[in-house]
Amino acid sequence: MFKAEIKSETLKGLVNIISTLIDEVKFTITPEGMTLKAVDPAHVAMIELKVGAKAFESYSASETEIGLDLDKVKMVLKLAGQGDLIAMEQDESKGRFVFTIGNITRSMSMVDTSSMSDPKVPQLSLSANAVILVDQLQKGIRAAESISDHIALRADPGFFELSCEGDTDDASLKLKGSDVESLEVPSAVHSLFPLDYFSNLVKAIPAGTKVKVELDSDFPVKLVFGLANGEASVVYFLAPRIESD
Repeated sequence: MFKAEIKSETLKGLVNIISTLIDEVKFTITPEGMTLKAVDPAHVAMIELKVGAKAFESYSASETEIGLDLDKVKMVLKLAGQGDLIAMEQDESKGRFVFTIGNITRSMSMVDTSSMSDPKVPQLSLSANAVILVDQLQKGIRAAESISDHIALRADPGFFELSCEGDTDDASLKLKGSDVESLEVPSAVHSLFPLDYFSNLVKAIPAGTKVKVELDSDFPVKLVFGLANGEASVVYFLAPRIESD
């Protein structure tokens, strides 16, 4: 059983983040909230999402699983305006999921979750981390686009840098310690990542969000941030491109 109400902007934010990786999702529902763990089809990136009951305007649930097609959910979200409340309910008897926005009701079939596994979340101890406003990361991505299909992340005791090198052009964004919320880097680290994955996620994060970037040389990058006034949390892992000698 699942029944809840949520602000349209909160649900849109969550769906935008998840849909950067996958189209069909399995939510694990408990009385305390919902969680999601998913890996993209190419096994390059992973997301772990936790949404507490307080992220909703109202929430009532027992333990269950809900599978949804995010493309269909996005069509529903187009019907909602800023500040609208979206009511959601699982109709177990019919195997359907029902959205209600004002006087509009949209019912859809749920996705079979029996073949969807829960990937194991990597337990990484990464040596460097920086807390950065997503607006800065988005600025660096805009500078790097169309130059290369990879982006380099570098952390130094004195700065954090995004850079991109192409055949004829290059671009970089260097943030000093005074430009970020915090910077903890014992020694310099550097890794290269696919720009499309990194860009799609960072562009989906709402402006003004603080993102913790955890990094080490030739290890996955870990991005951690909150949504819904901290009542939802996202952990995103992106595998590096290992450069050959």
